[in-house]
Amino acid sequence: MSWFESLILGLVQGLTEFLPVSSSAHLRLTAAFSGWEDPGAAFTAITQIGTEAAVLIYFRKDIGRIVSAWSRSLFDKSMRKEHDAKMGWLVIVGSIPIGVLGVTLKDQIEGPFRDLRLTATMLVVVGVIIGIADRLAARDENSRRHRAPKQRKTLDNLGVKDGLIFGLCQACALIPGVSRSGATISGGLFMGYKREAAARYSFLLAIPAVLASGLFELKDAMEGGHVAWGPTAFATVIAFASGYAVIAWFMKFISTKSFMPFVYYRVALGLILIALVAMGVLSPHAAESAG
Repeated sequence: MSWFESLILGLVQGLTEFLPVSSSAHLRLTAAFSGWEDPGAAFTAITQIGTEAAVLIYFRKDIGRIVSAWSRSLFDKSMRKEHDAKMGWLVIVGSIPIGVLGVTLKDQIEGPFRDLRLTATMLVVVGVIIGIADRLAARDENSRRHRAPKQRKTLDNLGVKDGLIFGLCQACALIPGVSRSGATISGGLFMGYKREAAARYSFLLAIPAVLASGLFELKDAMEGGHVAWGPTAFATVIAFASGYAVIAWFMKFISTKSFMPFVYYRVALGLILIALVAMGVLSPHAAESAG
């Protein structure tokens, strides 16, 4: 991997990680359209450490409160009723599905799941799902004008059941084209949560999963010696900087705007990709790495 490739792939990772468009799909497609070798699951996981560092810094106050309250709740039973302490447990509970499935499906994630036909299908299907969830949320928000508005849930209403459902939605992002934020936020909207609440929990829920995945791949890469460390580290720094900017923008965007621009983009990209593969212009295994 060249330094220029690492710059572009780092930007792609940072710019798409937190948007509901699938960063893994865009890394895969960037390599395919550029004629580069697929950066691979290890590169994706390691550069995601950079984007998660952006989450840690952006939500540092929330994370500090949650970690503090959760730690104290281990020894003080009265603390277990505190919202921040509950959030600590719910992040752990919500991380279970992706942890189990990530280990179980590791070979598929690094192999068959990277087929461009599957990626294209997920871009379209999940795009439609996000669109439906967005419309449902918009309907509830518009109902506030009536005498009996339907109130959407906040994170104060989050429990173990909803936490696990959020976690299952996040686990779907193991398939390129799904999108971690897209799956979890749309899942939250279907369960009746406010956009900001679903997005905030989505970002917090990603922290243990992404860091664990990144460190796991980092360990394997160090033992196998199949990663270009200089370019990968550079891409990780670029992903951190661009990712932080995107988080700040996205949290403001979702408070007033619809997800429909992302839906149209996903569906259009997926259909174009399906057409290119069907016509033989692009191989479903284009740019796949040998290792």
